[in-house]
Amino acid sequence: MSEENAEALAESAIVEEVKVELNEIDATDVSEHAQRYEALHQKLQETLSGIDGL
Repeated sequence: MSEENAEALAESAIVEEVKVELNEIDATDVSEHAQRYEALHQKLQETLSGIDGL
């Protein structure tokens, strides 16, 4: 598998993880949303920073 294919698969997996997490958040009590969104936001920031090596 080429490096580009591996990166594309990893990015696809991250998108799927985020979608699952958002669905889980939707199913929780509203009082838990802020904490869960903050954790998800942090994960996305780390992932996006790693893509460009920022």
